[in-house]
Amino acid sequence: MESALITTRAATADADVPATPTGVRSHARAIWRRRVAKVTRWLHIYGSMFSLATVLFFAVTGLTLNHQDWFAGQEVTTTRQGSMNAAWLAAPGGDVDKLQVVEFLRASAGIHGALADFRVEDGTADVAFKGPGYSADVMIDRATGRFELTEVRMGLAAIVNDLHKGRDTGSPWKIAIDISAVLLVGISLSGLVLLYFAYKYRTAGVLLVAAGSSVVYLIYAAFVP
Repeated sequence: MESALITTRAATADADVPATPTGVRSHARAIWRRRVAKVTRWLHIYGSMFSLATVLFFAVTGLTLNHQDWFAGQEVTTTRQGSMNAAWLAAPGGDVDKLQVVEFLRASAGIHGALADFRVEDGTADVAFKGPGYSADVMIDRATGRFELTEVRMGLAAIVNDLHKGRDTGSPWKIAIDISAVLLVGISLSGLVLLYFAYKYRTAGVLLVAAGSSVVYLIYAAFVP
């Protein structure tokens, strides 16, 4: 009985090994397909999970960008006055301690955002700060150190819209946008690769991809000026 069982196992093992060059190639292709499908599935699933927040953010902000009128009236403008050490502004024609002026404005007036412009003229200095959904403009009298600050806060919708566009966000956020774009491309392409291995749904999937792409193009061709 044991001898017969061993013989049966040996026969089964031999049956799994392709006996011809064609069989060997077919077996190798099957292994390659399984490995590619496994790796692609892993990339698609975990890439989607890792970039879930990113995809959701850019989807929602795509709507807020397209319908900015929904959020009208959120802008708030405030004007304040103050003074600083006139020595930092020097005499007309002299040098201005720009670093000291900027740091003082940030600390005393609560300004945030990146320094966008610093213009010096004979009697005045104009300093501008910008950030997502935010701007601050300061006009300084160089003789007295007196300044007037006009600060504009445009609301949450404007902040996320500027983040979507990468406007006034700085280099690190722009890099994050680039990484997000690469992730979205990878998710899309890995989805197409997985569709190739889904034999039962391949034809229907390809037709849907073609139909969706055609609809987008036809809308562009017919309705975009």
